Amino acid sequence: MGLFDRILGKKTATPAPAAPASQAAAAAPAAPAPKEPVAPAAVLPRLAAARERLEAKDLPGAVALYEEILSSAGERADVLVTISGDLGSHGHVQEIVELIAPRYDAQRHGPATGLNVLQAYLALRNPEAAQHVLDILFGLNLPDLEERLHGFSNAIAELIEAQRVGALVAPPDGSAAGIEIPRVNLVTISKPIWSYGLESLAAEILPPKSSRLRRVAFAQLALPAVPDIAAAMKQPEDELGRLSRALPCWFAESLYFCPHYAPVVAVGVMDDKQAGSHYALFGADWSTENLRQLVDTSQDPIDFVFTGTLTQQSGDYTLTLRLWEIKKFRERKQFTARWTPATADAELKQLHAAVTGFMEFAPYPAGQGLAYTAPASPRAWLDALNVSLGLFLAEKNILPAARLAAVPDDLARTAEQAPCSASASLAWITSRSRAAKLGIGPVPAEPTLAADPVVAKARAL
Repeated sequence: MGLFDRILGKKTATPAPAAPASQAAAAAPAAPAPKEPVAPAAVLPRLAAARERLEAKDLPGAVALYEEILSSAGERADVLVTISGDLGSHGHVQEIVELIAPRYDAQRHGPATGLNVLQAYLALRNPEAAQHVLDILFGLNLPDLEERLHGFSNAIAELIEAQRVGALVAPPDGSAAGIEIPRVNLVTISKPIWSYGLESLAAEILPPKSSRLRRVAFAQLALPAVPDIAAAMKQPEDELGRLSRALPCWFAESLYFCPHYAPVVAVGVMDDKQAGSHYALFGADWSTENLRQLVDTSQDPIDFVFTGTLTQQSGDYTLTLRLWEIKKFRERKQFTARWTPATADAELKQLHAAVTGFMEFAPYPAGQGLAYTAPASPRAWLDALNVSLGLFLAEKNILPAARLAAVPDDLARTAEQAPCSASASLAWITSRSRAAKLGIGPVPAEPTLAADPVVAKARAL
């Protein structure tokens, strides 16, 4: 809840301003009394029945059950977090504010329900109420929660700024005509980024994919420690932004060469009429509602989604990856890696091995596409993937070429990687070709390429 509704330009009716959590109880109408109290043993079955109503798109029926449950078990932390989580995962954020916010007490119910309420206020574009809940959660003084809360603080700041800008450009009559609020478009990449443009050789490069595979999405990483995310995304791409896109591309590329999966990458591009199109940056990790929006807009069913956060302080990098099972909208696994520039390759290799091992990576039989080879220098390969992605988006007129930073330097690093494997050589060939078409230079001299027949055919193209 919150992130995509805020920056994807989702069309929703403007809600009446909601009261802060501490004041909402007095303002909210009393829930109708149930015919008879819900017995404690019946609470969980009733919650399950309400969830079934939500899945059947019967919101009134679910709300009726929730009101019965809350009338007798509304002080239970497990009840509040279950109801708010189920409503949020099905996109019903207004009901979280109406049913849960008036009953929430941080000391009694803990942070989980508070986070759901906070995200609901963000989705409803109510920064004042969201800030109030955020202050309450900060007051719990939970170190493990602090990083997420700083991400929400950035999100609230972005929402306040977006509303301020919107107010400045609103016409005198108060209508919304002419207001251009920047929004994010999600670009999905369903093949290794360096393979685009080599479709005539696809049968020799890419392994065959059947329709009955587990579909895994890798979301662009969030950067919660960036102090002004709105200003940062308007600047030329920097290292954290580049890594936030390149790391998902790397993991998706790896699983593409496993017969169990059909991976995709989701990257954000800001459609900004004033500043021009540019990469989007995300200040907070994806919530369950963001995941649902990604799933609902996908052409094919998605089984798993990887999200994550990336931070950097004084040269120390910390990456946290989260694996979500979409069927139950629950977090299955978390991976963490920390590195410095000197240890990047070793730590990234360990992370890659942990992720692919958990996903039970197995290669295709010989002769079915290229044989996948993990890069000897993951950090350099991430630069190669980033420049390949940027040049691809620029060629498709999704991103202005002027927004790409240090393309010649990235191409030089791609050239250094080219002899290491067929995929590295293909990345060099396609990136060099796009840079030449876009007039970006200087282009480094061609390196020695991998001795593979498909590389020779791609070079001839």
